Amino acid sequence: MTTFDLALSRLRPRLPSPLEPVEDERFARRGLRLLLKRDDLIHPDLPGNKWRKLALNLRAAGGRPVLTFGGAYSNHLRATAAAGRLLGFATIGVVRGDELADRPLNPSLARCAADGMRLVFVDRSTYRAKKDPAVLGRILRLAATDAPYVVPEGGSNALAVEGCTELGRELREAAVDVVSVACGTGGTLAGLAAGLGPGQRALGVPVLKGGFLGDEIRSLQRAAFGGPRGDWTLDERFHGGGYGRTTPSLDAFAEDFEARHGLAIERLYVAKMLYGLVTLAEEGAFARGTRVTAVITGAPE
Repeated sequence: MTTFDLALSRLRPRLPSPLEPVEDERFARRGLRLLLKRDDLIHPDLPGNKWRKLALNLRAAGGRPVLTFGGAYSNHLRATAAAGRLLGFATIGVVRGDELADRPLNPSLARCAADGMRLVFVDRSTYRAKKDPAVLGRILRLAATDAPYVVPEGGSNALAVEGCTELGRELREAAVDVVSVACGTGGTLAGLAAGLGPGQRALGVPVLKGGFLGDEIRSLQRAAFGGPRGDWTLDERFHGGGYGRTTPSLDAFAEDFEARHGLAIERLYVAKMLYGLVTLAEEGAFARGTRVTAVITGAPE
């Protein structure tokens, strides 16, 4: 057993994550069944799709320092920092916005630092060009880290997609028809769709504006599997103004869902996905008898 496997055995993520039916009259009166796939319960420090996307990457890193990217409120940075603390490897977070370097750390970045992540702040133009090999080289020199294992922003790459296929496999035998997940960089949806069985489909709800995510998902599936896999679609109406943004109506919806079901709802991803599902149900987008599953990818801070 490798050192990583030994540390992983002590971590004990809760897999498969629970699948919980909930009674919601907005679905019931249309002949629909709503279930919640509770990926937020996988691990208190590594909830949801973050662990699924990281696990194979961390194994590939082989104990090397892990360098990755994110904004000032990145869930991915927090999850990577927590994994480093729990599994005993160094982490470096490249943060968008060099103006943040001289400011007090917000709670999200403070949590990363407390978990041992070294934060490197870069200007926004450099951050946008981080996939350019020359720019990445400058970032690595700035980070002053020898031979790190680089994980892309949001954690989405071929290994992350392969890790997320297990989410779909867990739902293959669960007698569900449609599985919905909030999408940032697309890796979770790409893997989920590949893991689902015949007759099941995945529905992605992007939390960013721009209409670019479909191409990203197709590219991720090519990298992971050599071509398209599974039945998936996107509904891009529910981003709430873009990443990191909410609206009063979205906040009111989330508060109402919490009151109905006793479940704290994360606003930037999960609330948008649930709002989209309720809207689609009210629009008659699902045939009577459809069993709809919502993937709860994380909990509020």
